[in-house]
Amino acid sequence: MTTAEVSDEDFQAILAQTRQFVRTAVVPREQEILASDRVPDDLRDQAKAMGLFGYAIPQEWGGLGLNLAQDVELAMELGYTSLALRSMFGTNNGIAGQVLVGYGTDEQKKTWLERIASGEVVASFALTEPGAGSNPAGLRTKAVRDGSQDGADWIINGQKQYITNAPDADLFVTFARSRPADEQGAGIAVFLIPADTPGVEVGAKDKKMGQEGAWTADVSFTDVRVPHSALVGGAEDIGYRAAMVSLARGRVHIAALAVGTAQRALDESVAYAATATQGGTPIGEFQLVQAMLADQQTGVLAGRALVRDTAQQWITEQDRRIAPSAAKLFCTEMAGKVADLAVQVHGGSGYMREVPVERIYRDVRLLRLYEGTSEIQRLIVGGGLVKAYAKANR
Repeated sequence: MTTAEVSDEDFQAILAQTRQFVRTAVVPREQEILASDRVPDDLRDQAKAMGLFGYAIPQEWGGLGLNLAQDVELAMELGYTSLALRSMFGTNNGIAGQVLVGYGTDEQKKTWLERIASGEVVASFALTEPGAGSNPAGLRTKAVRDGSQDGADWIINGQKQYITNAPDADLFVTFARSRPADEQGAGIAVFLIPADTPGVEVGAKDKKMGQEGAWTADVSFTDVRVPHSALVGGAEDIGYRAAMVSLARGRVHIAALAVGTAQRALDESVAYAATATQGGTPIGEFQLVQAMLADQQTGVLAGRALVRDTAQQWITEQDRRIAPSAAKLFCTEMAGKVADLAVQVHGGSGYMREVPVERIYRDVRLLRLYEGTSEIQRLIVGGGLVKAYAKANR
């Protein structure tokens, strides 16, 4: 069981500061982020100064040390604005940073975690490949020892796709197959590969439907040589477990992010309904518009309750598999429905660029795809329930 490093009182101060930053510094500049396809440097510097690049990294390594219950409260605030803001430091705190926190050797933690927490180093999670997306078992990137002796270097070859923060990354937490899957495990290892290592090449920024300012790109590894000390945890079979645990934790965070975005879409809808008129009457007085607002509010409330409960189950280790997938599934699908209703409430104006709900509608579509598609979450939840029943009734 994970105990909180930050008291409730101190966390409320962190949460209030983050909320103020998001709503007074970032929200007014959303169009700037969208138009320039980047988060301005001064906002990045403010985020660093606030500790946001390391909010989920333990305090002993220079982070704020928030547990997952606190993480999701922060994520709901970060989701209220352009998702590019959270994406800047999301991999440091989430799927990349947590691999090191949970599975790195003492030397690996000492080398990287403080710099990750401060924002000096941007860490990317290099897992997804062409032909291996939500299911890491299909990995084709290979890691081969250069020699048979213990401590030999590793040679990495492969291609990664849609890697968040790749154009800015200083470190790639890279998943590679070190042997075929067998009874010992999945045969997947994780390596810490600095971006300036010979043979590492980052492609052009992807052009995406939405989430402008959140950069992704392909990354290729061609005869990339790393020392044995780059192997996370010092053992090959740690990799698959590290990926699964980090992704499950990340799914709770993404669920909370979706709730925050849905709350913003709801707030924009209510404000529009209360002020826009049709025939001299505010459209919010029309019952069919009120019904749409009611459906949005219900989804947001249900999502927030589910995220909070799931985070607590993670902390107590009651459920670290089915609940995270259920929360990610429900909340990201809910955010899509709420965003769709927000455009409907706005009518024609909701389809116009520079109207927040138009951006939100495009942004939230990705939430149902990354860190495991909705279909993968359904398989995890449904399969997990059947396996649990079979285990209990042997």
